[in-house]
Amino acid sequence: MSNDGVRPGRRLSAVMFFLFFAAACVLSHAFPITAALAEAPPQTPFNPKPAEGDLILPMPGDGQMVFRRVPVPGSGFWGDQSRIIQIGDAAGGIFEGLQRTQISGSFPSGPDGTWELVMAKYELTRGQFVAVMGMDALLAASGDPEDQKLPTLKGRELRDALMMPLAYVGHGDVLEFIRRYNQWLFDPAHPERVEAMPRVDEAPGFMRLPTEDEWEYCARGGLTAIQAGTFDNGLPFPAAEANEFAWHLGNAKHQLRPVGLRKPDAGGFHDIFGNAQEMTSGLFRPEIWQGKPGGVAVRGGSVSTPPADLRSALRAELDVYAWNVDEKKVEERRSFNTGARLAIGANVVVTSAQRTRIEKEYEAYKAELRKTMPVGRTLDNLVSQASVQIGSADPIIERLIKENPGLREPLGAVQSTLEKARERLELAQRESARSLAQDAARNGVNLSVYLSRLARLTDTLALARELAETSARYQEQVAAVEKSMGELEAALGEQMQGYKDKIGTLGEYEKAYIDFAFTELEAREMTKRERLVMKLLKGHAQSFADQRRADTDLWLEEFRKGFAEFSDS
Repeated sequence: MSNDGVRPGRRLSAVMFFLFFAAACVLSHAFPITAALAEAPPQTPFNPKPAEGDLILPMPGDGQMVFRRVPVPGSGFWGDQSRIIQIGDAAGGIFEGLQRTQISGSFPSGPDGTWELVMAKYELTRGQFVAVMGMDALLAASGDPEDQKLPTLKGRELRDALMMPLAYVGHGDVLEFIRRYNQWLFDPAHPERVEAMPRVDEAPGFMRLPTEDEWEYCARGGLTAIQAGTFDNGLPFPAAEANEFAWHLGNAKHQLRPVGLRKPDAGGFHDIFGNAQEMTSGLFRPEIWQGKPGGVAVRGGSVSTPPADLRSALRAELDVYAWNVDEKKVEERRSFNTGARLAIGANVVVTSAQRTRIEKEYEAYKAELRKTMPVGRTLDNLVSQASVQIGSADPIIERLIKENPGLREPLGAVQSTLEKARERLELAQRESARSLAQDAARNGVNLSVYLSRLARLTDTLALARELAETSARYQEQVAAVEKSMGELEAALGEQMQGYKDKIGTLGEYEKAYIDFAFTELEAREMTKRERLVMKLLKGHAQSFADQRRADTDLWLEEFRKGFAEFSDS
């Protein structure tokens, strides 16, 4: 292999093609550089929509691969509860069930302990594949008859053809491209090639496909969307504007388009929805973190996806080795609308010093935070763990009794003890759910009281302002009322946060325990106000259980309406 990573017999072909490619861009005046992008890198066929913050890495033949940095919440290697995100779509397909997971970055991004993901700005293109692998390799790998015409193209036609997403090639061809590109980047004779590469403890990252959770985190808008409260939306843009952001069945009619023609999303990514559906690094499972492993998971939809079906949670399976029913044989799948988007990854452990640091951090994380994270709720939650362990002991004891009849009596005593433990755990979970529902109801009562007070103060403020227009001596009264309203609004916010948190925690319990909690509370004597709060609380708990999302704005509005004309008498 030559030093530049291109096969010796095809190296000249690749270089000549990119000379033609560059000339075609100049002759067609397709990429004028505007003053508005003075802070951004120059436009090239590899970066048709340059933007401030672009991370650019070189490729053979003056090619480029452009990336965007995406910060993740929290700080430190292990992070905290702010890194828990919700993925999936309760109203989506059967493979899109709501799940909670932890999102972590691959690279530290600042002295404050923050981390970030790094994912390609555009879909992988034919031109980038040719830059690394050579034209002959593309012609051999592609199942698209149109690709065979590439050597005959010139000028604008050539430029547009090489800016098309790489599609109609096998999953193995994409992996081989990534392997060869990494080899070219890490050539010891050319350390300048990785100067811009993100690093962990001075160790540079490497090219790979993104994971499904990384892809969906970026597609949903990342940290910006979390902070704006829009992360759980089905799309990061209004559905009515899908034509502006994506090539889909409605505006592309099964025909791929050159990358970068649609608007970028808030993170600066182009074509993350539509155009070519994108391979990820994981095997397709019916649910992302569990179930039967199948082919390769692809995300984002394509030019064959109806616009109404585009959503961040949309996922499909690429059957890498597909059964051809007509010809009764297995074939390596090459799909006309399936491509890829790269990411930059890093090893978890890069140096012994770094491992020592994360081991020390883990002790504090395990003691305080891990039990509150999704992985901790599954593995470290003592009640859940005990329930699983008790249940798994039953068949073992039955087998031992069958194999050792003489031990029936002592093993039966063990069974009896375990059954009592199971009953105590059942009681503990019921009581915990009831306590959470009761605490949420108290928050709800406080909310209703504060809303009533705010309504009265609003009327008082209007009168005080009216009087202040006639006499300055009422200005102090206006200021006092405004101060009281500010304090009430702050208290209202605290109560709503507590209400939301308790409903969220209650939502982690099985339905039977939630139903038990409300049955117990409703059986008690309640005031008129408490009963109305309980009605709202049940509806909000059910909404959270269905959607796994707390719509606090809607909930607060329902409290306002419910108590607008309320009287305790």
